Amino acid sequence: MDLKTKIREIPDFPKEGILFYDVTTLLKDAETFKRVINKISGFYEGEGIQKVVAMESRGFIIGAPVAYSLGAGFVPVRKPGKLPSDVYEARYELEYGSDALAIHQDAIAPGEKVLIVDDLIATGGTVAATVQLVRKLGGVIHGIAFLIELAGLRGRNKLDGYNVISLVSY
Repeated sequence: MDLKTKIREIPDFPKEGILFYDVTTLLKDAETFKRVINKISGFYEGEGIQKVVAMESRGFIIGAPVAYSLGAGFVPVRKPGKLPSDVYEARYELEYGSDALAIHQDAIAPGEKVLIVDDLIATGGTVAATVQLVRKLGGVIHGIAFLIELAGLRGRNKLDGYNVISLVSY
């Protein structure tokens, strides 16, 4: 199945000149959504993944069912101020400024095998900050998985040395 046929393209969203890849059209199709979760999970089945880490907010939609499928715990990475306990934060650069992400300090035990999951990689800033947070906690990153990769933005270059997969590339 060509997943691209299930992803809606919206020009000039959220601002002019941006082509937005809307995964809600894929998610509403139960069979396709199931195939995506099974495909990502299949890459890591039997690999001993202990935690799946996903970034706010669309990453949660993919990451949580992958964690369930793998029998792993799920760790949300959120914007600062959204997690209720002690956190570590990492800042990252955007095309138009900077932002930050946070993770609970007790979310991952040192040595735990981690899979990072997000819906999309563009410039790689969000996932690079997440890698930094997982490493700060002592997690061992076994893989990084995306539904969509915007290859022309070369975000994968920020992930040298990691096992990175994406199901769809634009």
